[in-house]
Amino acid sequence: QVQLVESGGDYVHSGESLRLSCADSGRLFSIYTIGWYRQAPGNQRELVASITAGGSPNYAPFVQGRFTISRDNTKKTAYLQMNSLRPDDTAVYYCNAARIVGATWEDYWGQGTQVTVSS
Repeated sequence: QVQLVESGGDYVHSGESLRLSCADSGRLFSIYTIGWYRQAPGNQRELVASITAGGSPNYAPFVQGRFTISRDNTKKTAYLQMNSLRPDDTAVYYCNAARIVGATWEDYWGQGTQVTVSS
């Protein structure tokens, strides 16, 4: 079973940085692709970045060069380093763990952490 808990959200000013953490209390963290998603009020949830079980990252164009995703499987934790934050980065950020088992998509979500960026 995967249980994800996000932390690190905060209120910051434009240009500042934050690091979000996603900790898993389960035992199979290392085999999942971890994704960071965000959802702003009135918007759909969107993918920000993901990292495969093998450590390959992928980024949405709007965060390329500003955000870095990483994972430490020994700590069962994934991170999202966010630099040069902008007001339009304001959203609830969610962590997702996903994998394909046979023909089944299996995924889990955390409860989210609020990031607010003021201008």
